[in-house]
Amino acid sequence: MTFRLPPEWHPQDAIMLTWPHSDTDWAPYLTEVEPVYIDIARQVLQRQSLVVICHNEAIQTKVKTLLLEAGLNTDKLHTYVIACNDTWARDHGPITIINEQQQTQVLDFTFNGWGGKYDSDLDNTINRSLLQDSSIKADYQAVDLVLEGGGIEVDAEGHLLTTEQCLLNPNRNPELDRQQIESLLNQRLGTQKVLWLKHGYLAGDDTDSHIDTLARLAPNNTIAYVQCTEESDEHFDELHKMEQELKALRTKDGEAFSLVPLPMAEPCFDAEGERLPATYANFLIINGAVLLPTYRQPETDTQALTQIQKAFPQHQIIAIDCLPLIQQFGSLHCISMQLPEGFLA
Repeated sequence: MTFRLPPEWHPQDAIMLTWPHSDTDWAPYLTEVEPVYIDIARQVLQRQSLVVICHNEAIQTKVKTLLLEAGLNTDKLHTYVIACNDTWARDHGPITIINEQQQTQVLDFTFNGWGGKYDSDLDNTINRSLLQDSSIKADYQAVDLVLEGGGIEVDAEGHLLTTEQCLLNPNRNPELDRQQIESLLNQRLGTQKVLWLKHGYLAGDDTDSHIDTLARLAPNNTIAYVQCTEESDEHFDELHKMEQELKALRTKDGEAFSLVPLPMAEPCFDAEGERLPATYANFLIINGAVLLPTYRQPETDTQALTQIQKAFPQHQIIAIDCLPLIQQFGSLHCISMQLPEGFLA
């Protein structure tokens, strides 16, 4: 009956999205960003269910209309009207643990807007509201710990990968030290060894270096990570140090991890000239496929597709144009949350 957080490549019931709307920072970009959501929905609905959180009934109607007009089969679409501040489902969505009997339990950690940077009162109630619906099979448990899904990575071997900049940041859980946080994570998530990275930085990122923008666990003790080879790039020093840390990491059995470097995307900027966090590490794993964010950069996009295939040889790799997403400083993985087998009734 021991529960554990399964890796993202574990069989899934659904992917959850929280749909962008005009009361969010997405307002100026809705016509550009909604097609990205539709592309993601298209790939998900071909393989599994799609759960969509809708800010109000008007958004719910709009979502259904958009997906039908795009020719999608909506038989496996589940929409829920729940008010939300924003759309970053990776960080406000349910972190779902499972046991060998296929029972599921949602751990509802506190979401505080990445250390109080943004309003999050509505987002922090989404899971509790969602779990009240009869279509959800998972049990619910609130956890008194600030934690975002983008801040942790797990595999099937009991490893948890994270960054010190995020989990040890005083804007999250200032009363807890590293050992206490490590113990709580292992206890709650069923992991056995926490792997910490001191280094890793992405311009435009406002999550305090979420691991899902930098390095991702993959099957067979593999880590796919962002590599910067251009010494003049502002990321070079931090990402080179992160690469050395990854090479030094050991599994719980004392073995080195297999490393798959991902290219650094060419610099992308917003209208104010601020560099945006274009990262190929922010991919989403669904049943049988990996959805890879691309940024209209033919050379590096192609390199990233090739490298991700090495990390996930059993999966189909599918490119999703995510250039509109990074206008709000996140990408594909940031807007989505996987819901493992057993979540839906």
